Amino acid sequence: MIATDNLKAPFPYFGGKRRAVDLVWPCFGAVDNYVEPFCGSVAMLLGAPNKKRVETINDANGFVVNFWRAIQSDPESVARWADWPVSEVDLEARHAWLVNRGERLRWALHDPDYYDAKIAGWWVWGACAWIGSGWCLGKGPWISNGVEISDRRKLPHVGDAGMGINRKLPHVGDAGRGINRQLPHVGNAGRGQFIMEWFDALSNRLRDVRITCGDWARVVTPVVTTRHGVTAVFLDPPYDADITKGLYAQEGSVSSDVRKWCLENGENPDLRIVLCGYAEEHDMPGWSIIDGKAPNGGYGNSAGNQNHKRETLWLSPHCEITKPNENLTLSTT
Repeated sequence: MIATDNLKAPFPYFGGKRRAVDLVWPCFGAVDNYVEPFCGSVAMLLGAPNKKRVETINDANGFVVNFWRAIQSDPESVARWADWPVSEVDLEARHAWLVNRGERLRWALHDPDYYDAKIAGWWVWGACAWIGSGWCLGKGPWISNGVEISDRRKLPHVGDAGMGINRKLPHVGDAGRGINRQLPHVGNAGRGQFIMEWFDALSNRLRDVRITCGDWARVVTPVVTTRHGVTAVFLDPPYDADITKGLYAQEGSVSSDVRKWCLENGENPDLRIVLCGYAEEHDMPGWSIIDGKAPNGGYGNSAGNQNHKRETLWLSPHCEITKPNENLTLSTT
């Protein structure tokens, strides 16, 4: 059984902030309202203290939002569609099928009650089997005619994983990830039950959470934030340096737009804001900093990834900083 006080997303997600949960929530303190405009794997929400508050999450990626809505409303159906062996043929076929439905799904999600359990199940299954970035983003060299995916590049396959017997395999040579990882304690017969219990626990946690799909700016207005009292806002926008890697559904000047909003609203005593980015990305006068250069490696520490040394959290002036922390320094900018 998955412990409800230690929930995490059932899929890998680039840039997830699960390591930062124990640092961020003490700085938010007891708030009436929580808003996460770039929710992704909703690590910060799932790690929140168990207290009553209004909660809103949002993302521009329709597949992400559809998954969380479907989990919220119908975890059993999502689990049924997600419970499938890792298969390269199925991975390619489902990727094509999903990419072809990405745009219409995003439009359908403007209805706050809409979700598709089949799309959610296939998406999370594939996210756990896919290697690297690009799963269902519809970017990079892949194009879909609704039946199959083809590669629009004209160069021979000399700089990537190749084609035919030389192409890159899905996650079949290791222990797997997320819902596809090996579970020797339950065996194949118990995998479906394992997934169902995980999804059911997530559904219970998300029962009263408001889940929207669209531009981040729609959920940081006073109607969504301070109208409900003291509000914590966790902003983890696409980092400028990572946009060129094709890792995000929402790109452009998002990071700078978010920084501008933060500077305009940081002095509001009813807002406690945390902004994520690389150290060189933002200049936030008067804000406090949690960075990845702390003695213990910081919240972004991970083996083989030097970007954790650049990972930084900026805390607005009204965040609760009650005692010194080895990961916490005051901004001198």
